Amino acid sequence: MKPFRQTLTGALAVSLLCGCTPTRVALPPAPSAPANWAQAPAVPTSEPAALKHWWKKFDDPVLDGLIDLALAANSDLRSAQSRVREAAAMVVVTESSLYPGIDFFTSGGREKRIDRIIAVPGAKGYQLITPTADMVTGGIAARWELDIFGQRHLEAEAAAAQALGVEETLHAAQVGLLAQVATNYLELRGVQQQTALFEDNLNVQRERLKTLKAFYRAGLAEEASVAGQEALLQSAEAALPALNETAIRLIHRLSVLTGQPPQALQARLTKPLPLPASTPAVPNLLPSSLLAQRPDLRQAQAEVIAAAASLGAARADLLPKLVLSASGGFGALAVGGFPSLAESVYALGSGLTAPIFNAGRIRAQIAAADARLDQVAASYEKTFLAALEDVENAFLAHRTANERCNRLADAETAAEHARHSTEALYRRGAANYLAVLDSKASKLSVLGENVKARTTALVALVSLYRAFGGGWLDEPVAVKTD
Repeated sequence: MKPFRQTLTGALAVSLLCGCTPTRVALPPAPSAPANWAQAPAVPTSEPAALKHWWKKFDDPVLDGLIDLALAANSDLRSAQSRVREAAAMVVVTESSLYPGIDFFTSGGREKRIDRIIAVPGAKGYQLITPTADMVTGGIAARWELDIFGQRHLEAEAAAAQALGVEETLHAAQVGLLAQVATNYLELRGVQQQTALFEDNLNVQRERLKTLKAFYRAGLAEEASVAGQEALLQSAEAALPALNETAIRLIHRLSVLTGQPPQALQARLTKPLPLPASTPAVPNLLPSSLLAQRPDLRQAQAEVIAAAASLGAARADLLPKLVLSASGGFGALAVGGFPSLAESVYALGSGLTAPIFNAGRIRAQIAAADARLDQVAASYEKTFLAALEDVENAFLAHRTANERCNRLADAETAAEHARHSTEALYRRGAANYLAVLDSKASKLSVLGENVKARTTALVALVSLYRAFGGGWLDEPVAVKTD
C-alpha cells in the first residue's frame, strides 16, 4: 500500500498545479484598428448613442411594439437560443473529464461448477453430482485521469470559448433582427407617404387633363396636347399599383419577422403614417470599440481562443497520462446446499501511458489544429475589416442622404415660392390655370423626392447602428472625444 499512497499523493499534488500547462498556445494579436473614421461627420454629435435601445429614439410606439413582438416570437432568435443551451450543456460534458468518474455495479447469476464433484447419499448409496453455484457481486468503482499537463483543462477552455461564440451568434441575430424590423418599417412609412403624394399628383394631372379638354373645346389648345396629357396620366397611374405592392410586401416581411403569418399585420399597418420626426443621434464611437461591441467580432475572437486551446490540447497528447482507479464492494457464493460464503473486496490501482508509435496520428492532429488556428485568425481579421467597411459605408450613405435632403429642402422652398408666384399671376390674369397646376405638380414631385431621401437617411442611420452592433450591450465602449 505504501507505494500506491506515495503515487497518489504525488499525483494529487501535480493535479493541483495543472494550471501551469506547458502546451498552452499564445493567442494571435488582435487586429489593429484605425484611429478615426474617414466618413464620420466632421462635427461629431455630443449626445451619447443609446446602443442598447437605439430604436426608442425614433419615438414611434408602433415600431416599439413591432420590435417587442420580434424579440419575443422570431423563429431565428428561438433557434439561436436553443443553440446557446446546447453549447452550455456541452461545456458541462467537457468539464466532467476533469473530475473522477464513480459508477455503481452489481451482477448475479447461477452456473454449474464443473471443476468439482460432490458425493450425495441416496437410497442406493452415494451419488456423484455436479453442484450449482449462485453468485452475487456488487460495489462501487472509480476512475480518474489526472490532468497533469493541462490537456483536459484546455479542452474545457475550448468548449467554453465555443459556447461563448454560440452566445455571440444569438447577439448577432438580435442585432440583425432589430435592424431588419426598423428598416422595413421605415421603408413602409416612406412608401406610404410617397403614395399619398403620388395620388395628390395624380389628382393634379387629372385636373390638368380636364382643363386641357375645356381649352380644346374653346379652341385654346390643340388635340395633341390633350392626347399627350392623357398618355402622361395613364403612365403615372400605371405606377401606383407598384407602390401599393411594395407596401404590402413590406407588411408581409414585418409579419414574418415578428413570428406571424404574412397577413397578420395587414390591418395594423395599412393605415398610412408619416416617417418618424425624432431620430437617434449618430453614433460617435472609436473604431476600436467594434472589437468589444460587435457580436460577430466577439464570436470570431471566441473562435480564435477555442482554436488556440484545442491546439494546446492536441500537443498534450504527446505527453504521458496518469490514471488512478479504485473499486470496492462485496461478493457472495453459494454452492449446492452448503452455506454461502461472503467477503468484502476492494482494488486500488494506477496506470501511466505514453505514446510510442501511432503512425503520425498525433503529429497530424497537431498540424490540423495549428492550421485551424491560422484559419480562424485570418477569419477574425477579415471580419474586422468587413466591420470597418460596414461602418464607413453607413456613414457615407447617411451623409449623402442628408446632403440630398438639404438640397431638396431648398428645392421645396423654391417650388413653393414658384407656386405662390404663379397663383398670384393667375389671379391678376397674367397666367393661365395650366401654369398653376404645373407649379403644384412640380412641388409635389419635389416633396416625393424629399421623402425618398429622408427614408434613405433614416435607413442609413439604422445601418449605422447595426454596423456598430447596436441592439445589445455588455459593457461600456470607448467614445470618441475629439
